[in-house]
Amino acid sequence: MDIKHGFISADDHVQEHPEVWTKRLSKAKWGDRIPHVEKQADGSECWLIDGKKADLRGVALAGAAMPDRARDPQRWADVPKVAYVPSERLAAMDVDGVDYSVLYPTVAGRAGEGFATLTDPELELACCEAYNDFLVEEWASVSPRFIPQCIVPMAGEAAGKEIRRAVAKGHRGVVMPSVPMMIRKVPHINEADYDPIWAACEELNVPVCFHSGASREIQFPPYEGFSTELAAALEAITRPVSSVLIVANFLYSRILHRYPKLKVIFSETSLAWGAYELELADHQFERQRINTEGYDLKPSDLFKRNCHLVGWFDSTGLKTRQHLGLNTILWSTNFPQSTSTWPESHKAIDRCFDGIPANERRQVLVDNTAKLYNLA
Repeated sequence: MDIKHGFISADDHVQEHPEVWTKRLSKAKWGDRIPHVEKQADGSECWLIDGKKADLRGVALAGAAMPDRARDPQRWADVPKVAYVPSERLAAMDVDGVDYSVLYPTVAGRAGEGFATLTDPELELACCEAYNDFLVEEWASVSPRFIPQCIVPMAGEAAGKEIRRAVAKGHRGVVMPSVPMMIRKVPHINEADYDPIWAACEELNVPVCFHSGASREIQFPPYEGFSTELAAALEAITRPVSSVLIVANFLYSRILHRYPKLKVIFSETSLAWGAYELELADHQFERQRINTEGYDLKPSDLFKRNCHLVGWFDSTGLKTRQHLGLNTILWSTNFPQSTSTWPESHKAIDRCFDGIPANERRQVLVDNTAKLYNLA
């Protein structure tokens, strides 16, 4: 591991280019069901997946690199190369003082939910495989500074097999929707149907990552009278804190008791609410011991053993670090989304970490993420 700047960003996004799926999936077999970019009547462009418009505000999510951060590009010609060209991204990382970047998808969904809506399991798997191959072939192969994470289909057995295939190719983490049952008719995430996923991640020692924004159903809907910019600002606030519900489920489900070595990352979450949630979870756990069989740890201890939150702007959240557990906190730039601290992430870091001892700063900015992703 080569650390020059003193910062591993635990949550950034690749912008998939228009040929990611069209050059990897059979046109003869899938036709226009293949994810692709298509021009609309008003001259703008959008992504279509199985003939349906993807849930994106533009043809790319790259606000941080746009002249106006509140506006994502509406035509591919306007997408900044830094969003989708690996060499350009490396230069942007150097400008921002980032040593390594953990990669999440965009068209495939921030949380990998883009393909979870597909009811054809063969197409879903083909789309996931194509993305996973693309990320290794076109990003990870360019530089070891890119940390690739695979996406998976929602069928547990198929997902377990794809995790093993992808990790063998070089993937270091697994991204999946936290609420698949809100996306299509599949079992609740706590059911044994997903055990092949947890088992594969535990065995291979790779984290499973639940990025915020997996479903709009758990976010407060913006008022119809809001401008596009104001609606986007509201979403940027409600998306991270919607993870409150996801973390609560994992604190009380038996998943982490059954898979004690499973590492879970809740990405783009912010931090401050986490301390309150752990305190509340412990309070309720102690007062409602109706059935504690199988629960050998209280929620806060379980969290500190298995779970991680990701901050990128929140100095208030770092004040709760002893309550959360210093080992549970990761940091990111969230590039190239509009809420990113790029290109002045180190200014944000200096502000947020003011007064925090150097060893603790190093643990959050480098060591925790390096350990999770096995960066030697």
